[in-house]
Amino acid sequence: MLLAIDVGNTQTVLGVFQGAELQWHWRLATMPERTADELALMFGGFLEQQGLSFSRQITGVAIASVVPDQTKALREMVTNYFHFNPVVVEPGVRTGISILTDNPKEVGADRIVNALAAFTKFGGPCVVVDFGTATTYDAVSERGEYLGGAIAPGIQVSAEGLFQAAARLPRVELIPPRAIIGKNTVEALQSGLLYGTAAEIDGVVERMQKELGGHAAVVATGGLASVIVPLCERVDHHEPWLTLEGLRLVFDRNTARDE
Repeated sequence: MLLAIDVGNTQTVLGVFQGAELQWHWRLATMPERTADELALMFGGFLEQQGLSFSRQITGVAIASVVPDQTKALREMVTNYFHFNPVVVEPGVRTGISILTDNPKEVGADRIVNALAAFTKFGGPCVVVDFGTATTYDAVSERGEYLGGAIAPGIQVSAEGLFQAAARLPRVELIPPRAIIGKNTVEALQSGLLYGTAAEIDGVVERMQKELGGHAAVVATGGLASVIVPLCERVDHHEPWLTLEGLRLVFDRNTARDE
């Protein structure tokens, strides 16, 4: 079984694959100061829920991380508790994706594996929209090349900035209001945040599709995608575990020679 670990700035997502099937998944807050031993305690607890452990069943670990301190701690945890080395998405690891940007090394690991998973599943050209701390847009060519993308503030970051800057505006739950024309402050905030984000998604995606030469499949993923996707007009597919799937593909590419 493969343990896939996607470390974002706000949340870390874990998934256990049996073959090509994602069997279990968990989500926890990312805390950069966690040590390898603390991570082992948490991961061990998740695995134990399904009768798994460090010494049984898990035969590989794949990691995509945008938090350097956690990358280091995870390497140490895997080495000390699983007793083998993880596959970490970083320069030198085979992904099968050509990165056609000015500085390929600066592209986040999660964006690379998202591009790989989306192209593998839906072909190209395609655009991946990932709803995380930032909302990222990644463009993949017809041949599966990573062309670049766009980065915008995530909806929670935008909401927090608004609440801090305007003392009289309350924090609101990020759920759609009764109508886009809000009848009170809470609904007006929900309308602006959610429909405003949906309009941004549609607008950026439309422009990317034009640059890609017409229609490109649009794939959404990330923690808040389930809230925003129903409000969008240009998202074709919602894949909640796209990054984990990409990690499985990268792991397979880098371990096949050892089989």
